Amino acid sequence: MAAASDYLENKVNDHVWGGGDYVRPATVYVALFTSAPTDAGGGTEVTGGSYARAAVTNNTTNFPASAAGAKANAAAINFATATAAWGTITHIGVFDALTAGNLLVHAALSAPKTIQNGDTFSLSIGALTVSVS
Repeated sequence: MAAASDYLENKVNDHVWGGGDYVRPATVYVALFTSAPTDAGGGTEVTGGSYARAAVTNNTTNFPASAAGAKANAAAINFATATAAWGTITHIGVFDALTAGNLLVHAALSAPKTIQNGDTFSLSIGALTVSVS
């Protein structure tokens, strides 16, 4: 389950409670980390070896309507094949931009995954779940 970043928490609070309206990004970008990001950001994102954040169109096909206060991905989220070792992936983050941008949510993987040259990484359907509680 993902935790909201400070950035997203502030945007939602402003949107609901009399601040500026938050416009959801048309595309979100899933990032892989070898050390934990926090609500404030940080962490160590994978670099090199053909790594790039995975772009996901932010619509109801990929993220169907909430059920019981949670949303989950309805399609697998696939990354390019590594052309060098990426290290041990421990966390994911979702951003509003392909590079840099604002961290929206982050989560630890249920089991770390070491990615070597020639490996692929994928989040299966339902693996990325976000809830409001």
